[in-house]
Amino acid sequence: MIRSKKDYKYYLECDKLARGYNKKNYFGIRGEIPVYKFQRMMRRVEYFNNCKHGFFYKIITLILKYQYKKMQIKLGYSIPINTFGPGLMIQHRGTICVNGKARVGRNCRINVDVNIGTNMEKEGEAPVIGDNCFIGPGVKMFGKIHIGNNVAIGANSVVNKSFPDNVTIAGVPAKIVNNIGTKNRFNYYPKEIEE
Repeated sequence: MIRSKKDYKYYLECDKLARGYNKKNYFGIRGEIPVYKFQRMMRRVEYFNNCKHGFFYKIITLILKYQYKKMQIKLGYSIPINTFGPGLMIQHRGTICVNGKARVGRNCRINVDVNIGTNMEKEGEAPVIGDNCFIGPGVKMFGKIHIGNNVAIGANSVVNKSFPDNVTIAGVPAKIVNNIGTKNRFNYYPKEIEE
């Protein structure tokens, strides 16, 4: 969670590197400008919401939240602030619905038609997802579950129970397919930009 200007810059840098952007790779080449702008806006709203206090900043935060909501509607997202760690990569435009109680770790890759929600009976219990996870298109996750680090979740999987680190899961309901996961499959952001 962003708690200072240093955290804010760190999150922005991690998100940029997760998308593969660098000085030689102009942002518009890959046609991802709206999604990247959304992520930058999300981080900005998180920064102002968590770090800036006082009447003047509250007004700015309200304006930013309104703009953020408009971007969500335009792109088809329903992603509350303070749910994703640094290094997020939203693969495409399209429906992504995340409950505000869910927590997703560092370096997440998330695709379209994903729903991360709660149980119908227990609204306060949402998934906790570890670092370096890949969430395929159409994945549905719900309830008080914990997904470990380096987990790959196959397309259209329904995940309703917890899974350990370093596995690939798929199916309805999801089960372990192999013990590979995402380890050494992502371009992780460099360690030197951490704290």
